Amino acid sequence: MLNTRNNSKFGMSRKKKIIIITTVTMAVIIAAWFKLGKNNNESTEHLATFVAQKGHLTISVLESGTIKAREQIILKNEVEGRSSIITLIPEGTHVKKGDLLVELDTSTLNDAKIDQEIRVQNAEAAFINTTEDLAVMKNQTQSDIDKAELTLEFAKQDLKQYKEGQYPNQLAAAKNDITLAKEELTRAQETLQWSEKLFREKYISQTELQADQLTLSRSTVKVEVAQNDLKLLETFTHGRQIAQLESNFHQAEMAMERAMRKAKADIVQVEAELKAKDAEFVRQKTKLAKLNAQLSKAKIYAPVDGMVIYATSARAGGSFRGGSQQPLEEGQEVFERQELIYLPTTDSTMAEVAIHESSLEKVHVGLPAIITIDALPGKKFLGRLAVIAPLPDARSIWMNPNLNVYNSKIYLDETNPELRTGMSCKTEIIIEQHDDAVSVPVQAVMRVKGEPTVYVMQDQQITPRKVEIGLDNNRMIRIISGLKEGEVVMLTPPLKSGTIESLSENRRASSTLENTSAMKQRINERIQKANGSKQGGKNLPAIGQTDQLQKNNRPAEVPAGKERYPIQQQVRGKDSSDTSSQNIEKMKQNIQTMSTDERGKMRQQQSQNANTADYGKNSKKPGKK
Repeated sequence: MLNTRNNSKFGMSRKKKIIIITTVTMAVIIAAWFKLGKNNNESTEHLATFVAQKGHLTISVLESGTIKAREQIILKNEVEGRSSIITLIPEGTHVKKGDLLVELDTSTLNDAKIDQEIRVQNAEAAFINTTEDLAVMKNQTQSDIDKAELTLEFAKQDLKQYKEGQYPNQLAAAKNDITLAKEELTRAQETLQWSEKLFREKYISQTELQADQLTLSRSTVKVEVAQNDLKLLETFTHGRQIAQLESNFHQAEMAMERAMRKAKADIVQVEAELKAKDAEFVRQKTKLAKLNAQLSKAKIYAPVDGMVIYATSARAGGSFRGGSQQPLEEGQEVFERQELIYLPTTDSTMAEVAIHESSLEKVHVGLPAIITIDALPGKKFLGRLAVIAPLPDARSIWMNPNLNVYNSKIYLDETNPELRTGMSCKTEIIIEQHDDAVSVPVQAVMRVKGEPTVYVMQDQQITPRKVEIGLDNNRMIRIISGLKEGEVVMLTPPLKSGTIESLSENRRASSTLENTSAMKQRINERIQKANGSKQGGKNLPAIGQTDQLQKNNRPAEVPAGKERYPIQQQVRGKDSSDTSSQNIEKMKQNIQTMSTDERGKMRQQQSQNANTADYGKNSKKPGKK
């Protein structure tokens, strides 16, 4: 409970302090405001200014790079996985075609080759066994089919034999038995009649008469049996026999079909196994051939004559790409597809540079460039921008996601034996050159309502003025029209609080108006190129182009989020009177009513801004990272 009260008291005291501080601050601001009206006649000489100058101006882009051979053969490690270097030719050695350059460790590959040879032999044996099994299976299935066909044929013949032979014979025999039995019965009746007469006349004995009577009874029974046999044959035996034989025939047909289907299935199964064994055999042989190829690639020979250059040394100049890789040496572990050795095939050289994305709007293929070599002080080489990568370098993005650079190639016009691959260099890509151009520092220009504006100081008055600008070199910006030599401009233009609009948004609004002029210029350039009026037949910008041509060629838009110069923002006030004389007068009054300490701090800040304008001493080189 006590802690709660203490916290409550602390909170109340803190609120009181805030209220007191706010009240005092407001009082100071009100006092400064009243003081503003009393000191509106003070001088503005303490403001940082710059006198517009007229003279030689070069618009260029500076980038660091590396000297490389323009045409070269890149030898890579083609052994899969990782392997160690056993033998490595010294760097700088002049080799002939066929000389051994690099030998990699193959102990693991040799062990794998022995194991693979065993697998190949096993696969071959399995393939041969399956081939013989297929031949045996075909023979066995043909035998089963022949047997089933023979059984079917016998069943068919048995049915036909019974219908056309056995049954008619049995039927005839049964009828014949009836006929014979009836004849025997008739004879027995006649014999018995004579025997009775003879017995009455006492010619035969009683026994003989009884024998004849027994014969008659026996003949009667024979007739009945023969008749019953015929009826049984026609009614039961014939139908059952026919059904049995037809069933045997159908069973033989189904057995024949089963035999054929089973034979086909067995053959297909064995053939599938044979294909699998064959594929396995081929796969194992392919793996063995691949291992042999890998063993052959473990030794790298020179495909042409040339001087050996290690890939790590050639990339060492590109600090953002090669700094983390160890120099190539014996015993080092290398991975698959790693570049090992460069063999230049010609004496022509080039400079490989990385152009920042903020400079892409300025440069294009064909521009001239001046190359200076760190190892050759005092020497300069002329070249031309030949290649600009269509996409940013992935390695630089991986190392720094906020850095987008485009790998480019500058071809040197001359060859020099002193130029060696891997040398660090600085390249200056010349975009424009003007012998008589008005220029001011880039921080003196801002955009107000989409228009480039400078604040000119005349007679202690600050006046906004719209100007037409050209390109800049990250230090100075060319003024095409609207400003004359000797006029004084402010380095820190007055800005009123408001919303901020980037330069790219303002340029986007005016790009449509420039499309027509740009199209005409492109047509003129193509006509000139077709007529061969370009310098050297190449698409190079002429020195001392007209103002209108440079206006049409300047970029219409700056990439969003990338600053070309510090003042590339526009302040849009709550009303449309940002540049009116009333606001300028009010700004002067605010400055004049400041205290001595506040003015001192402001002069110190303006002095720093003035030092920034001294571009010949302390300005940062463009393109230098």
